[in-house]
Amino acid sequence: VQLQASGGGLVQAGGSLRLSCVASARPSVNTVMGWFRQAPGKEREFVAAIKWSGGSSTYDDSVKGRFAVSKDTTKNTVWLQMNNLEPKDTAVYYCAAGRGLITSALRDIRRYADWGQGTLVTVSS
Repeated sequence: VQLQASGGGLVQAGGSLRLSCVASARPSVNTVMGWFRQAPGKEREFVAAIKWSGGSSTYDDSVKGRFAVSKDTTKNTVWLQMNNLEPKDTAVYYCAAGRGLITSALRDIRRYADWGQGTLVTVSS
């Protein structure tokens, strides 16, 4: 499946952005949709994930309480609502899809087969 991420931009610290990720086809029921980010000079890291079926989600501790992931199965879309943004959140954000992931593997970047192109989020202080 092809993924198209959008919604990035420049925001001041404390502000909010909502990223969206649209899949080209309806994901299978065992799909997990993940959000990752890569800051300049750093490795890509896990942010959040949501199961396509059931909707349970998980977050990295660095964004817990500030970010929320949600989905709309009728639109093949996943969102990442980012609130109270901090300069350290500046990164290119990617959505990804993995299939058949068990809970312990949701944060493992290697388990995600399909990736979107990324959208840049810049948070100014």
